[in-house]
Amino acid sequence: MIHLVLHDANDMVAVAVVEGVTAGTELTAWIMDDDRMIKIKAEQDIPIGHKIAMKDMAVGDTVIKYGVDIGKVVAPIKKGQHAHTQNIKTKRW
Repeated sequence: MIHLVLHDANDMVAVAVVEGVTAGTELTAWIMDDDRMIKIKAEQDIPIGHKIAMKDMAVGDTVIKYGVDIGKVVAPIKKGQHAHTQNIKTKRW
């Protein structure tokens, strides 16, 4: 079962594509560009459509999704944690 989708192997976040991702769950992520699967453990609950960190990120880091810059980290994020508006902000404002 595919739980997460990444477009590019260098993406720093993946998107949950199923309901009910809970902390402690071993997840399968599909990397679309490479058509391969990788595993990651959810460290927090991740709502469907939300992002999960694929690596540790520090304040000020640029977040890459779809192979492009989608914003900056404003609070530390550990691999497997929920990555959303509480810890990532757009650079537009």
